[in-house]
Amino acid sequence: MNIAFFLIPKSETIYMNTESSVRQTLERMEHHSYSAIPLVNAAGHYAGTITEGDLLWFLKQRHFPNVFDLEDYPIKNVPRSFVNTSVSVYADINELLSLVINQNFVPITDDQGVFIGIVTRKTILEYLIDLKTNYHSSASSNSKAAPN
Repeated sequence: MNIAFFLIPKSETIYMNTESSVRQTLERMEHHSYSAIPLVNAAGHYAGTITEGDLLWFLKQRHFPNVFDLEDYPIKNVPRSFVNTSVSVYADINELLSLVINQNFVPITDDQGVFIGIVTRKTILEYLIDLKTNYHSSASSNSKAAPN
C-alpha cells in the first residue's frame, strides 16, 4: 500500500510558515482547536511541528507577555520539545505506521523534501476499523451454510 492513499494534501492541512509570529500561530491553533501543527519554511520544506506545550513554555519564559507583543517573535524561534518526524511519500508503509504510534500526525514530503500534506493517526485507525468490519462481514456471510 502507498502512503499517498492516506494523505491529507497540503491544501487541506492547517500549517504555519516559519516566519509567522507566535501570536498568529496561537490564534490559528485556537481557531482550529489543534494542539500541534506543522511548520513549513519559505522554500516549502517541512521545518518541524509546534505544540501547545512548546508555546506554553515559551510564554512562561517571557512571563506571559501581552498577546499583541508576541507579534515580534517568529514561530521558528520557539524551542520545540518533541521532534515530529516526517517521511517521504515514497517511504515504506511500515515506516509510516511506526511513526504514527507516537505522533498524532506524520508530515509527508516529496522527494525534494517539500511538505505535501499529513497522514493522521485517525485516518489510519478509521481505515483499519473499516478493514476489520468488512472482513467480519465477509467472513460471516461466507460461513453461512448453503441450502440443501
